[in-house]
Amino acid sequence: MLPTPDTSHVSFNTIYEPAEDSFLLLDSLSSPSEAEWLHQRFSNHSPLAIEVGTGSGVVIGFLSANAEYIFGKPITSLGIDVNTNACKATRETARKAIKEQNSSSDYLASACGDLCSAIKPQSVDVLVFNPPYVPTEELPALPNIEQNYRDEFEKDSHLLSLSYAGGLDGMETTYRLLQQIPDVLSGIGVAYVLLCAQNKPEQVKTAVGGLPNGPWLVETIGRSGKKAGWEKLQIIRIWREPN
Repeated sequence: MLPTPDTSHVSFNTIYEPAEDSFLLLDSLSSPSEAEWLHQRFSNHSPLAIEVGTGSGVVIGFLSANAEYIFGKPITSLGIDVNTNACKATRETARKAIKEQNSSSDYLASACGDLCSAIKPQSVDVLVFNPPYVPTEELPALPNIEQNYRDEFEKDSHLLSLSYAGGLDGMETTYRLLQQIPDVLSGIGVAYVLLCAQNKPEQVKTAVGGLPNGPWLVETIGRSGKKAGWEKLQIIRIWREPN
């Protein structure tokens, strides 16, 4: 069993704490079947892996530290989050994880930004997204330097809400990310996105199949348990067959 990165340095007042969804991503991406698929996919190429919405950095730190097992080679990695506190935490999580596993992977930086807006087109080989997937009446506004808060509690609550509040069906942010996939993935690129039952995953899969620059393939590669007959969480893989 591959070790989970240490996040003891992270303050979870404003940053999403690793939970069932985080650990499902770790288990799914490092499963023997998925590792074999990734070995074949990147047999002649050392991938650039980017996690959007890193939170504590536990996922991108895990991928970077254990890349030799998961991908068959070291990787170059990058994290993106709208929360500057999460960016700082992720840098330290990835640094510690790579050092502890004696990995040759290179974690480039943590960038503060909105989804894939600052990513060079067709540059990403592996994109991972654990989105804010909880259905809510509205989305919290993105933070900005001119934002004024009444007190520290309001500021912390707003930053934390960015990690879970997903708007209508919990999908408003996820659909924005899905629309960016055709632009940012490389020719052999693959995206992993987490969904919950309330996100209507079968509708999401149909929408993915209709993205431009396809044909796009989508498959569920990891599942959590069921509750009241509903599957709580699942990880979908999105990719194209290389030319």
